[in-house]
Amino acid sequence: MARLKILTLATVATLGLAACDNAHQAGVAATGNGARCQPFVAAATTTTTTTTTAPGQPAAVTTSPAVAADPSAAVEDCLHRWGYALASSSDDASQVATATVAACGPSIARWNQATVASGEGGPETAPSLMNGQQTTPLTEHFIFTQGRALFYVVQARAGKCAAPPMQNGTPVGLVD
Repeated sequence: MARLKILTLATVATLGLAACDNAHQAGVAATGNGARCQPFVAAATTTTTTTTTAPGQPAAVTTSPAVAADPSAAVEDCLHRWGYALASSSDDASQVATATVAACGPSIARWNQATVASGEGGPETAPSLMNGQQTTPLTEHFIFTQGRALFYVVQARAGKCAAPPMQNGTPVGLVD
């Protein structure tokens, strides 16, 4: 039973990493027009606001109370916001992604704690669906966060996506 949970978690992580932008495949020209940009999800509100994804192109921010309730969704949102916020750095994308993961440390820790508390993060190992090597759920969390952070940094750079609104040096809307 525990192995099934681990394999399910690994499958979800794999599907998350495999997510891609179909606009490019559909032949939509997206050089700098925000077509590759993903709108930011509002944390736990019931109103819809707007933010700018590219100069002159507003995009609606969708609402999702699930971000506040689901630790994995909070991690995804954190990586998205910090990845876009830090993407304009002149550093290598992998270094910016590492900084993004570091900025999301508290959210990642809560996700890991929730996983362990539910009994799904135990010491049991299972073969990774990505490479077949033995892995654990917390290792998969780490690999997932690194991959998603890099994805958001590269996505923001490729689409010339606007950073989220900032307040006191932190992206607005982060779930604490």
